Amino acid sequence: MEMEPEEILLEAEDRMDQSIVALQRELGGIRTGRAHPSLVELLQVEHYGQQQPLNQLATIGTPEARLISIQVWDAGAVQSIVKAIQLSELGLNPSVDGQLIRLPIPALTEERRRDLVRVVHQKVEDARVSVRNVRRNAHDTLRKAEQQKELTQDELRDNEQELQELTDKHVTSIDELGVVKEKDLLET
Repeated sequence: MEMEPEEILLEAEDRMDQSIVALQRELGGIRTGRAHPSLVELLQVEHYGQQQPLNQLATIGTPEARLISIQVWDAGAVQSIVKAIQLSELGLNPSVDGQLIRLPIPALTEERRRDLVRVVHQKVEDARVSVRNVRRNAHDTLRKAEQQKELTQDELRDNEQELQELTDKHVTSIDELGVVKEKDLLET
């Protein structure tokens, strides 16, 4: 037998967890009306010929509810960071004061909020599909083991039930993340 049923379930759970982490990262990049460092911290900046996340080039803070401050460590990186922000999909206008970049966060229009809610729904659905794909792959592996007489039908049924419970738990977490982000977007 290639893998024990417990190993199959553990690997499935790990891959489902990774889907949730990826969703959290993606949702963090969707801007609400409030300033939050996660909006820009992973923004890729070309500096000295290399792509680097912004949080490796500067300290990012939120001194006010609608302002992100970026204290750049290397004065040579300021223009690269400004360029990366302007080229991003964030729609933010940076203002530069020496090595400090300020990003005022404008209030979202109702139409933009609805668009962002649709984006959140799509990302949540993609994460659900990802978790279901993990379940399907694990389920196929368990069925093969049963067909090869490495598992009894009772063991297969027990493992399938445990796999379904894992899937349900992860889908519930994904849905909760989506609800929280949607509520964030719809608040003024």
